[in-house]
Amino acid sequence: MTHARFSTDGAALVLVGTGAVPRRVALIGPRAQVDAAAVAGDDGWTATLPLRASRWGGPELPLSSGVYAVQADGADVEDLPELPLVQFGMLRAALVADALHIGAPVDPAYDSGEAQEALERRYATGTGGPENAVFFESFYGRNASCNPLAIDRELALRAPGVTRYWSVVDLSVVVPEGAVPVVEGSPEWWRARGAARLLVVNDWLRRRFVRRPGQVVLQTWHGTPLKRLALHRPGFAPRRAGAVLKESRRWNILLAQNPYAARILGKAYAFLRRPIWVEGYPRNDVLVGGDGAPARAALGIAADERVLLYAPTWRDDRREIVDFVDPVALAAAADATVLVRGHSRTIGPGHDAQGSRVIDVTGYPDTAQLLLVADALITDYSSVMFDFSVTGKPMFFLVPDLEHYRGELRGFYFDLEQHAPGPVVRSQDDLVAAIAAHEPAVHAARYAQWREKFNARDDGRAAERVVSRILDQRLVDRD
Repeated sequence: MTHARFSTDGAALVLVGTGAVPRRVALIGPRAQVDAAAVAGDDGWTATLPLRASRWGGPELPLSSGVYAVQADGADVEDLPELPLVQFGMLRAALVADALHIGAPVDPAYDSGEAQEALERRYATGTGGPENAVFFESFYGRNASCNPLAIDRELALRAPGVTRYWSVVDLSVVVPEGAVPVVEGSPEWWRARGAARLLVVNDWLRRRFVRRPGQVVLQTWHGTPLKRLALHRPGFAPRRAGAVLKESRRWNILLAQNPYAARILGKAYAFLRRPIWVEGYPRNDVLVGGDGAPARAALGIAADERVLLYAPTWRDDRREIVDFVDPVALAAAADATVLVRGHSRTIGPGHDAQGSRVIDVTGYPDTAQLLLVADALITDYSSVMFDFSVTGKPMFFLVPDLEHYRGELRGFYFDLEQHAPGPVVRSQDDLVAAIAAHEPAVHAARYAQWREKFNARDDGRAAERVVSRILDQRLVDRD
């Protein structure tokens, strides 16, 4: 028999059982896990599972929101008593049907549809004066990364008096030093979103948005597009078109990596007669002379180990990462460590890939650090191709579903097979062969043309230029 209780002092789940001491006690989630040792006592055993974890060598933070299986090898945990919702301050937890449910630390008083509507109305009708602050959000608050992160770092150096709020889904998200995390849906989140003079985002704003006087939205977006976006997606749908136009009207400024992206994004989002800053991507500054050693160490990869990064895009017709690669077999065939990086849209529904010499880095917060670590990139239609080319390292394009993706799911803005700066292959066997036979000189001319077109402004100073514009235009004050 095993019982459970919450330790409110230490924010932990405590299991108390009789019989043999379990070999392993753990909470297993899709992207994180916590282990604890079972301690034998006079009447049985006890295991204390902290509701926090450290990943990638970072600080211990609350577990990310989700459902965690309770495991205790050799002990019966199939009939654990249900534990009602407990608010710990850093998270909320409840034990239901032998699974631990973790939620963001939003006060339950504000966690209903009616309460959120009330907060939205308060936000929409608020009249408070603007604050010398920036509200950052990256990938809907799932992490602090991408162009907003690079802009944050530069702004912190040059305008340390500016308050920097980061929108996060929960407190498992690491925010930059000196920044203030605000959990989505909390009163603090709504207040910061309305008070900040500048909003820097890399995707749709989603929730209700009412622009306060003088408030500016800088949309950095999150990649140069190969696949068709927004108004250009196959099959005209009036509802989708209306949503696109409503969203793009919220933006004041659009950041583009290159002139090609500026043209495509401007048309796809009907972002007309408004400023588009073509400054390169701040997130790529680190790729110019950056050091990948710290990220290798955080991932536990030896300095002399060969690393392949597999980073496909998401698919409109599936929730999880595509299964076109067997990473364990690829690691063995290529004699390399394989990093598996799912798209941000597959973080929630997916599970970490596992196996010998395989590391799932879908939850790793900063893609740019992974690009520094990788000796070669394997992708398909992801915009990561336009970032990785800054490094000049080899790229391979695994596209088993090319015709389906091109003809039915999305379509392309240019012919990938004709312009790809690396081998385009249709199967894992062909991929392994291409990696083994790769000669950089074969694709050198295409690679040079590619970089000239897409990476001319990725010179390591994009964040500096963007922040100079922000400060010169007084979107925030230096002090």
